[in-house]
Amino acid sequence: MNIFYEEDGGFKVGNILADNTTSLQVENTHGKRSKIKSANVMLRFAQPSLAEFLIQAEKTASDIDVDFLWEASPSEEFEFATLAQEYFGHAPNPIESAGALIRLHGSPMHFYKKGKGRYKAAPPDALKSALASAEKKRLQAEQQEHYIAQLIAFQLPAELADKLSMILYKPDRNTIEVKAVEAACAATHLSAAHLLEKCGALPSTRDFHLNKFLFENFPRGVGFPEVKVEEHPELPLANVNAFSIDDASTTEIDDAFSIEKLADGNWRVGIHIAAPALGIPPNSDIDKIAAQRMSTVYMPGDKITMLPDSVVQAFTLCADKVCPALSLYVDVDATTLAVTNSESRIERLHIAANLRHDTLEPLFNEETLAAGKLDYAYAPELKLLFDFANALEAVRGKSSDNSNQQIDYTFHIENEHVTIGHRLRGSPIDKVVSELMILANSMWGKLLDDNEVPGIYRTQNNGKVKMSTVAAPHQGLGVAHYAWSSSPLRRYVDLVNQRQLISVLRDETPAYAKNDTALFAILRDFDTAYTTYNEFQRGMERYWCLRWLQQEIAKEARPLPEGEGSNESLRGFTIPALLLRENLVKIGDIPLVGRVPSIPELPANTKVLLEMGAIDLLDLNFEARFVEQVDAPV
Repeated sequence: MNIFYEEDGGFKVGNILADNTTSLQVENTHGKRSKIKSANVMLRFAQPSLAEFLIQAEKTASDIDVDFLWEASPSEEFEFATLAQEYFGHAPNPIESAGALIRLHGSPMHFYKKGKGRYKAAPPDALKSALASAEKKRLQAEQQEHYIAQLIAFQLPAELADKLSMILYKPDRNTIEVKAVEAACAATHLSAAHLLEKCGALPSTRDFHLNKFLFENFPRGVGFPEVKVEEHPELPLANVNAFSIDDASTTEIDDAFSIEKLADGNWRVGIHIAAPALGIPPNSDIDKIAAQRMSTVYMPGDKITMLPDSVVQAFTLCADKVCPALSLYVDVDATTLAVTNSESRIERLHIAANLRHDTLEPLFNEETLAAGKLDYAYAPELKLLFDFANALEAVRGKSSDNSNQQIDYTFHIENEHVTIGHRLRGSPIDKVVSELMILANSMWGKLLDDNEVPGIYRTQNNGKVKMSTVAAPHQGLGVAHYAWSSSPLRRYVDLVNQRQLISVLRDETPAYAKNDTALFAILRDFDTAYTTYNEFQRGMERYWCLRWLQQEIAKEARPLPEGEGSNESLRGFTIPALLLRENLVKIGDIPLVGRVPSIPELPANTKVLLEMGAIDLLDLNFEARFVEQVDAPV
């Protein structure tokens, strides 16, 4: 005797070897023996053979009209054999009974399983909903396959065009668009970005990186709403003419300097900082914008300002304007260049000139200073400030030895062409600005601390730099207090500290009290945003370094001979590099670092020559091959 039974969610057939009432010993069509429960037996039959039975039962099941079967079923729970008799119109044979059971079991939308061989017809509304859902899934599956076919052929489906940001930057894996892209990526062995680039969806690799940053950090865009700068009381006019020193592209001019000869022969040096806090009260519309952005975002060739342009223009220290400023005046001994006295004021200030690095550096540098060349505008003032900066550096316990200066790189982008320049950190321009900013941030941090008014400080202990609302030394700078206060147009922390300083100078209640939770929240949010923005800036600098490499390679492009790969491939372009450690190198005279696996074991700081290979502007990576060790300087 043979049986048709249910096991592991499916139906099987077997020959009975032993019947123990509650269980049976059976042998299947492959000769495998097993023990099954009697409750799992649906049918017993003698004919046809086991293999033929399953074939005929499945064919019968496929011929059954499931809709008619559902219409023929009772509303209450039923046993499969009962419905089989109703459907066939006679007592069903084992093949027909098994076919009906297989059809019932394989139609879960039409029939709900209630037990072994027992079912219940789905209510009409539930069936209608289930069938509509199934049809929707079928159509979606067809659409997904259509997308996949187009993507594999490197064609962008029109329906994906307005969903590229989601697909690239925050893929929703429940959507057919993302499922199609992932399937096409698996078939082509490409990442989503590289696949979509081949489909023509990424016309600009620069925009790919920029849009990712904007998608994650500026989901509402980088534009500003209409805002109005609040009026502030008239301020006294300073009797000095100030000048600023900035990059050519700087529009948010935060700081300026002045020099005044005193009656006793000493000097009064003025450090003047733009004062937007005078027109941006806490929790005002402009303040909420600044608090959301926390800082200006910088990248080669572009920036996203913290404040609207109308606000920047109202407070930037632009030439030929009278601007509100928070000023620190320090009296300097003419002989020793030591600070003998200091005073802070809130005032209006006339800005006489905006000096720019690109035009000033050829005139004001170590060589011209050594030669005593002072035949340019503001030369005496700059010379005095440089000598004063050296004295300040010495007071901080820092060496003035510039033999191992770090390099600051500059990027100039014009019509997609990149020029990378560099300026030695510690150059006269850099030293004047940095030392006077350290002085202002240090003295104003001390002013807040002395008056027990909270601020946000940068501190360093045992090499670890952190931000704190409690004053503490910054060991790296060699100062007892250091509160960022010199860039209130570009950093929200500086704007907050400026509010606190103004309250001290006006003897008013500070905007933020001691242990104010708002101050802690600002510190936390700024730290997070500042870290994110700096990482983005480094990423974009790496991008433009790779673009620069492409420019240099294009100048010496030599196609590979036929049969040696793509005609777009280039070879033969070599560039010097400095081995930092193991196989990590710094490329040429640009801030680009990467790994070259083919470099043999060599000491750190060895100069090597590399042959450049593929450059990937999406992954921000490059390939290179070690050529030889170089003795000549890079």
